[in-house]
Amino acid sequence: MADDLRRKILEGDLPPRSRVPSRAQLSKQYEVSDRVAVEAVRVLAAEGFVEGRPGSGTYVRERPTIRRLRRGGFHERAGGTAFAADLAGQGRTGTWRSSSETTTASPMIAARLGIEPGAAVVRTDYVHLDDDEPAMLTASWEPLAITGDTSVTYPEEGPFGGCGVVERMAAIGVKVTDVTENVTARPVLDGEAQLLDVPRAAIVIVVRRTYLVGERPVETADVVVAADRYEFSYEFPAAGTATE
Repeated sequence: MADDLRRKILEGDLPPRSRVPSRAQLSKQYEVSDRVAVEAVRVLAAEGFVEGRPGSGTYVRERPTIRRLRRGGFHERAGGTAFAADLAGQGRTGTWRSSSETTTASPMIAARLGIEPGAAVVRTDYVHLDDDEPAMLTASWEPLAITGDTSVTYPEEGPFGGCGVVERMAAIGVKVTDVTENVTARPVLDGEAQLLDVPRAAIVIVVRRTYLVGERPVETADVVVAADRYEFSYEFPAAGTATE
């Protein structure tokens, strides 16, 4: 029942702002009990397809317009400078909030950075805003063995605060040569749902990004966006000249 209602919403048979049939109407239409009808609507509400209005009924939510975020090469910067430039080019305003702390690397982060678990790192958390609306979350980690006691220890502080990873590392003589990104999807975590203002059953796209000097990682990050609000556009230079 939920699958059929979801299909009708996605295909436009139940358009945005339209009222979902009442519990009694659904029970009769699908030949199910009232309890089944209520549970099916609850599933759709948890997924963000419908919303209840006290004293009025349940309505189809407006689906957000898919917006584009550009990535590729060294374009993405943890501090949001490229994010802001990207949105400015689309007539939107990109800003961000951030906080940094010195902590220790978990086994997973240590493996991604090629360091020992428990080694000192700086973690920085960002909330990126698109026209003042939450758009993207980033958590980045940098080994203190590389940035400690330098002018770039904290990504948003000092003379290079707010600059990208490549520029900050270059300031201390570390030349980034490569960047890798692995893209996956998963259900949103509770804390992420609150920060992104999405339903708790939402799906998010997760980009695991790592900057390297040769084979040595110097920064790794998780980038999280709501899958129903944004798409990533990847741009890379051609690897060579095509031949006919």
